[in-house]
Amino acid sequence: MKKKIRVGLIYGGKSGEHDVSLSTAKAVISEFNFDKYEVYPFYITKQGEWRAGGQLTGPVDDLSKLTFAGGTALSENAKALKPLFGSLPGASAAVPLAAPKEVAVASIAIDATDAADAAADQEVSAIDVVFPLLHGTNGEDGTIQGMLEMLNVPYVGTGVLASAVGMDKVVMKKLFAAEGLPQCLYRYFTKKQWERDSSYFIMEIEVSLGYPCFVKPANLGSSVGISKARNREELIEAVREAFKYDRKVIVEEFIDAREIEVSVLGNDSPRASVPGEISSSREFYDYSAKYTDGKSVMTIPANIPAETAAALQEMAVRAFQAIDGSGLSRVDFFLKREDGKVLINEINTMPGFTPYSMYPLLWKESGLPYGELLDELITLAIERHREKQNIKYSAD
Repeated sequence: MKKKIRVGLIYGGKSGEHDVSLSTAKAVISEFNFDKYEVYPFYITKQGEWRAGGQLTGPVDDLSKLTFAGGTALSENAKALKPLFGSLPGASAAVPLAAPKEVAVASIAIDATDAADAAADQEVSAIDVVFPLLHGTNGEDGTIQGMLEMLNVPYVGTGVLASAVGMDKVVMKKLFAAEGLPQCLYRYFTKKQWERDSSYFIMEIEVSLGYPCFVKPANLGSSVGISKARNREELIEAVREAFKYDRKVIVEEFIDAREIEVSVLGNDSPRASVPGEISSSREFYDYSAKYTDGKSVMTIPANIPAETAAALQEMAVRAFQAIDGSGLSRVDFFLKREDGKVLINEINTMPGFTPYSMYPLLWKESGLPYGELLDELITLAIERHREKQNIKYSAD
């Protein structure tokens, strides 16, 4: 009998997108083929505390409140991380991954092995691959990827550099510019710069971008902290709001455009899905329009000319390669209503991943259903990790 692949799912996180991560985790768990994979949950609280649950034996009904009451609390040192990912250099012998028989996850119980029984019966070997289902800071920004690199563990998605660049909208736009990808005008500043000379930046924005304009935290996703400013008073308030979520703020010009998205999948030879269109239920595609009001409309495939679709796909792959992407990303574009010109907006290296999210729906329309998409992402992660094992780290 073929050995099952042992997958560690990491979700939650110390991030403004914690709840989005929980929705993603529930969806992915529900779609895993448990005949092919052994699945282990690792929850990070909003305070950054790690909790390990027992092996999942099937889909779960309610992951709205992921608190592993009585589960294995994990500190941040190497010895405590051994149960997650197997042997670490310089650490003591492997520790069984165990939890009480009932690990509370909201109103459900996850089947788990009693700690005493686990110690007596068997030790859990290393996780084969990690699927970090984390959105936003401390998860999608290269931090968790860096930890997994140091542990030498295969993981799904982009690496440290691409994750960090994909999170920082300013650095991202600079790389897009170097790649020659057209984009909207923008200005940016840190909190200290704003405090020292806000009048200068207000003047810059009003002269270069005009009103209305969009104000965003530079390092955040899911449209958290984004505001539309129509005048100076709203601009100042929008900047104040954005600084609640990051030390750097970006301000972009308003573009009267349709919002088109393309999914990208692969490592060194990535491919792009059919494009899809988002029609927001609100004035712009904010957090409520994305996740709570249920009124935004996705049109897949987008009703656009074939040559426009081909151009979007080509630009999506170029953007993915520009940040040294791997695994998956979703690339968002503006299609100007006035003249049909395409502008790249941003790249998201860990997009929403429920069966109703744009990323998997675009691949479903492109001929790759959700379950097979999970299989391919795990295969890509393992392949990438194996290739990296051939890299020399000494001059010998």
